[in-house]
Amino acid sequence: MTTFHVLSGTNTTIAPGIRKIGIADVFDALRLGLDDFREKPSHYVFLCLIYPVAGVVLMTWSAGANMLPLLYPLASGFALIGPVAAIALYEISRRRELGMDARWPHAMRLHRHPAIPSILAVAGLLFVIFIVWLLVAQGLYVTMFGPTPPATISEFWNNIIGTDQGWNLIIVGNLVGFVFAVVVLSISVVTFPLLLDRDVGALTAIETSVRATLANPVPVALWGLIIAAGLVLGSIPVFVGLAVIMPIFGHATWHLYRKLVEPAGGDAVGRRDQAL
Repeated sequence: MTTFHVLSGTNTTIAPGIRKIGIADVFDALRLGLDDFREKPSHYVFLCLIYPVAGVVLMTWSAGANMLPLLYPLASGFALIGPVAAIALYEISRRRELGMDARWPHAMRLHRHPAIPSILAVAGLLFVIFIVWLLVAQGLYVTMFGPTPPATISEFWNNIIGTDQGWNLIIVGNLVGFVFAVVVLSISVVTFPLLLDRDVGALTAIETSVRATLANPVPVALWGLIIAAGLVLGSIPVFVGLAVIMPIFGHATWHLYRKLVEPAGGDAVGRRDQAL
């Protein structure tokens, strides 16, 4: 019964409705996310230092010769689990939207949420995808350069930039990474905000996210491009820019969810909010 609840949630009779949105809605979601960021800036110093710290840790860990081939896959693959790290930001936006106390201690009490098993299940799925991406990236490197890792950073750089195999790795690796990114975007664009809003279960949340993507391919693709560009810009100054970029994206994701998914009955939402 527990597994069934994790997969299906408590409401299995009505699937969430999907709205058609336009390009303007994507930018409006970003504007609303920026408003949330400006309104509650004290929260983000605490929450979003996770991103630059994690980025620096990944870079430092990868500085050893044996891990150099995974430096780029680690940095880019970090975006695959970004939706999990932004859950507290979704909750702050949700509470602010409802006129509730939006201080960070309330956002950190998600362990009381009835949908937390489903949230953990989807988070586990994204983590598995992240690990698979690292294994695929490592396999591509070994296929093109062999199992022996580069002895130095300069040797690694010369192999990537100065050889045909290196350019093939760049092209093929980015194409494969694009496929992973599309999959993660389609299954997670509204999944976590939906689970915070309604205990529909992991499968229904993922299915709703895919339906929202298929119904709005251009806006969701634009959203993915904006996320990718923001992550690149935020990563350039040793990942420090992510402390600003990621909270804005996190809040904006909540507002994008509101635009993509039709709301549930107000009475049910109100009863759940009081329970929290």
